[in-house]
Amino acid sequence: MTLWKCTVAALVAVTMGGAPAYAAGPDSVLGTWRTPSRHGVVEIARCGASICGRLVTSDNIKRDPEFKDVNNKDAAKRGRTLKGMQLLGGFTREADKWSGGSIYNPEDGGTYKATITPAGADTLKLKGCIVWPLCKTQTWTRIK
Repeated sequence: MTLWKCTVAALVAVTMGGAPAYAAGPDSVLGTWRTPSRHGVVEIARCGASICGRLVTSDNIKRDPEFKDVNNKDAAKRGRTLKGMQLLGGFTREADKWSGGSIYNPEDGGTYKATITPAGADTLKLKGCIVWPLCKTQTWTRIK
């Protein structure tokens, strides 16, 4: 292999995280997912040509099924019940991910630009950004 081919191969490996990309169909993100914080469970379903995600349960909802959206930055929305609330929406399907959408974080009351990328049959990488490059990525695991 020539030096140029080695350099390109190394660059691709670094860019892709050193692992081959998971080839996922558009519906691979559908289902019920465990989030890494507060034992959240989000159900992702089709919403027309897009997808959306609703909060099924969390530690706070288990303690109080009527737990409210107390951290919302909009004071008028703080009386909403979190259970069943839509947290994800507005996504457009790209080749290997859903992008251009948003995620609402009830822990801080903020809404962030988001991208959802399947990372395996039972794993999603959800990236939320205030503005690029101020982003945080979480790994969500499918609940079977």
